Amino acid sequence: MNAKSIVKITGLTQLIMSNVIVKGDIVIDGTMGNGNDTLFLANLVEETGKVISFDIQEKAIMNTKQLLEEHNINKQVELIHDGHENIEEYISDEISGAIFNLGYLPKGDTNLITKSKTTIKAIQSCLKLLKKNGIITIAIYYGHEGGEEEKNNVIDYASALDKKLYHVMKMDYINQKGTPPLLIVIMKK
Repeated sequence: MNAKSIVKITGLTQLIMSNVIVKGDIVIDGTMGNGNDTLFLANLVEETGKVISFDIQEKAIMNTKQLLEEHNINKQVELIHDGHENIEEYISDEISGAIFNLGYLPKGDTNLITKSKTTIKAIQSCLKLLKKNGIITIAIYYGHEGGEEEKNNVIDYASALDKKLYHVMKMDYINQKGTPPLLIVIMKK
C-alpha cells in the first residue's frame, strides 16, 4: 500500500482492517455496494473464513457477484439481499470486523441512501457480535440530501459508546472544502 492510497478513506480502512482480520475470520460488509470491500475482506479471510455482505439493491448484488467471479472468489462469501439492520437474523457467530460505507451506491440511484436509524441498528448488532480487539470501520459520505443527518447521528451514537468497552476514533480531512468523507473506527476492548 502506498502513501497516496492511505490518505483515501477506502485505503485507510483497508490498512486498518488488514492489521486486524486474518485467515479464518468471520467478517461483515454492511454495505456491499460494488463489492470492493467484500473482495478485499474475502482475500483477508481466505477460503477458511467467511464474509457476509449486505445490500438492499439488486444492482449491488449483481456487481459484487461479477467482481467476485472475475477474481475467482466465491467460496468464502455470502451475499445477502437485505438491509444491514437485519444482520442478527443471519449471523450469530462472533465476528472479527465489519465495514460500512454510508451514503449511496456509486454510479447508482442517489435517492437510495443509507439512513441513520438502520445504520445505527446495524452497528449495534455488529458490536454485540464483535470479538475482543475486533474493529468496525464506518466511512461516512454525506454530501447528499440526508447525509448530514446520518453523519451527525452516527457520530453522536459512536461518541456515546462506553469508553471502558470501546476505543472510538474519528478521522477526517481538515483542509478540504465541501463535504469530504470521514472515518469512524470502533475497537472492542
